[in-house]
Amino acid sequence: MRHKKSRHQLNRFTSWHKATLNSMARSIIINQRINTTLAKAKAARTLIENLITLAKENTLANKRRAFRVLQDHKLVSLLFNDIGPRFKNRVGGYTRILNLGVRRGDNANIAILELSEIKKEEKKTVKPEKAKEVKPKQEKKPETLPENPQAGEKQEKKDEHVSEKPDAVKKPTKKFLGGLRGIFKKERDSL
Repeated sequence: MRHKKSRHQLNRFTSWHKATLNSMARSIIINQRINTTLAKAKAARTLIENLITLAKENTLANKRRAFRVLQDHKLVSLLFNDIGPRFKNRVGGYTRILNLGVRRGDNANIAILELSEIKKEEKKTVKPEKAKEVKPKQEKKPETLPENPQAGEKQEKKDEHVSEKPDAVKKPTKKFLGGLRGIFKKERDSL
């Protein structure tokens, strides 16, 4: 009998339920904040807090237990080297859920699930470089005049032709039904 065995089922069968929560845990470790439904946030909160509790004590057994959920060695090292030490002095409450309102399409409650201590990425300040004075380039004119004036014109036309790229010919886009008609009107189909 299944009396008093409560968990956040999320209307999923077991493997799908586990995959959903594991995926959310990976996303939290990568991004430190995600938008999701309130029910999913409450369900994922316990798993994420357990992972951070494991990460506070850096042992091989804890790394292997975290790898079972995260399935990625880089994420395990990020969890144990960055997130675990950040929460070393905190006993619990590593995550928080902030209500955002309701989703427009299905009226589901939306929430932000985030780590309570978010590491802010330092933006590098780039000093604007002083604008260098650019001298306008002077066009080089041929020093020698061609003997035959018609030959000079031909040469100039060749230069213009080489420097300008021809515009690509645009093919007319097929309309949706026009493409379907071609599929169904094949000669091989008619008998």
